[in-house]
Amino acid sequence: MRDYDAATAFLGEWGRFQRLVFFLLSASIIPNGFNGLSIVFLAGTPEHRCVVPRGANLSGEWRNASIPLELRDGQEVPSRCRRYRLAALANFSALGLRPGSDVELEALEQEPCLDGWEYSRDVYRSTIVTEWNLVCDNDWKGPLSTSLFFVGVLLGSFISGQLSDKFGRKNVLFATLAMQTGFSFIQVFSTSWEMFSVLFVLVGMGQISNYVAAFVLGTEILGKSVRVLFCTLGVCIFYAFGYMLLPLFAFFLRDWRMLLLALTLPGLLCIPLWWIIPESPRWLISMGRFQEAEDIIRKAAKTNGITAPDVIFDPSELQDVNSQKQQTYTILDLMRTRNILTITIMSVLLWMIISVGYFGLSLDTPNLHGDVYLNCFLSAVIEVPAYIISWLLLRNLPRRYSMAAALFLGGCVLLFIQLVPSHLSVLSILLVMLGKFGITSAFSMVYVYTAELYPTVVRNMGVGASSMASRLGSILSPYFVYLGAYDRFLPYILMGSLTVLSGILTLFLPESYGMPLPDTIDQMLRVKGLEYRPPSSSTRDSKEEEENPEIFKSTAF
Repeated sequence: MRDYDAATAFLGEWGRFQRLVFFLLSASIIPNGFNGLSIVFLAGTPEHRCVVPRGANLSGEWRNASIPLELRDGQEVPSRCRRYRLAALANFSALGLRPGSDVELEALEQEPCLDGWEYSRDVYRSTIVTEWNLVCDNDWKGPLSTSLFFVGVLLGSFISGQLSDKFGRKNVLFATLAMQTGFSFIQVFSTSWEMFSVLFVLVGMGQISNYVAAFVLGTEILGKSVRVLFCTLGVCIFYAFGYMLLPLFAFFLRDWRMLLLALTLPGLLCIPLWWIIPESPRWLISMGRFQEAEDIIRKAAKTNGITAPDVIFDPSELQDVNSQKQQTYTILDLMRTRNILTITIMSVLLWMIISVGYFGLSLDTPNLHGDVYLNCFLSAVIEVPAYIISWLLLRNLPRRYSMAAALFLGGCVLLFIQLVPSHLSVLSILLVMLGKFGITSAFSMVYVYTAELYPTVVRNMGVGASSMASRLGSILSPYFVYLGAYDRFLPYILMGSLTVLSGILTLFLPESYGMPLPDTIDQMLRVKGLEYRPPSSSTRDSKEEEENPEIFKSTAF
């Protein structure tokens, strides 16, 4: 009985067909890079202060003194959310009194910005913050918009797998690309913050769904050796390339509606790919559509300049998985034994903390010293070496120590930021980028490490539960950034501390490098530090087999 890989081995690993699929699917990930973090510029908050109306009957001196000063980052600056009560100032101005000399300003009554705000246009011409005044008492709405996008990502990750299993990888890929592009386009014409945010949830659902569909389609079409490259460098680096384009678009388009339109239109370039990217032959075979799968492989063989055999897929030779009686597993099996429960809890915490760190640092770039566009670009560029280093570490070094080293690096440098003198802003930015490097490397490695720890029978559920924790972390991340409004160093202290703790946690996980992938729960590697009861006589034989496995070099992914 031949499997799919054996039946299609004649195609080769890296022909013209595989190169085409590799680069076109990777290219379809690029819009995810700039759409996923576009909120950094769409919801940018410029410097602002209360409006003092022209008809306020104030002299020039009193108009200039109408905004109280407050201490921010060690400097006295005009308040963003308060002003002196204008009725009182008008009386003083009419009486000819002078601010400071005749009237003590600190003793005057203050009031909120009753007439709105005036915004600096040095960095942004307009954002959703300036459009709908998401400042002061409404400043919670900015991070909530970001969290709602990640809520959409969470919902999309639930349904995307089921949809692609039912309707096909290609259909779901292009349907969700259309969904992402369509709702982003409608967002351009949003008339309220509520409308913008609801549409952002739908954009998030579309984005993760097409990402997952492209990922699965690539892994099912490409051969084993190219598959590893696609899952790591292909998808990740093209995502980072899209992220690099974001500050470039934003630099030239300072109006949020024009920026969003410019980020949406590249989605239309994916339309011609419908006639080039094929459906997954593996999925077609699983649906019993052998002839369609064979037509795709014959076309691929023609593209590669190879003569295909007369019969590629013989239904009688391909294993019908549905005909086999298999034990069914549920989410409760992730808690069946003390060992798998411990691994599940540790994996969930690890994924959530890494996600908070990654998205927290990505969303925090506007709050760094210096140019916001340059900082965002550096945050994107640093991901490329992070992905390459993580790929090399996965190929050559133990998982546990590689992960822990990356997390310790990321966490420690974030904790050091508070010690940097304020005049050394370049050093602060360097440390933030180094922290982003460590956390991004860990984020790239944790996918592989988690998949290797879980046994085959519950691997998909284990990685899925961990991935869900990651989505919850991304939903929380905007509020870590929001804490910077109260203390500039607080987000770094929290993210740094959590990242260091997750590095310590990683050291207690079992080492999977060079070990056979477990197939059953009993074959799982053991968490360090846990005591185990001696196996019963009924399970002793299987335990002995587990302790003497056939050693072979497993692939990294």
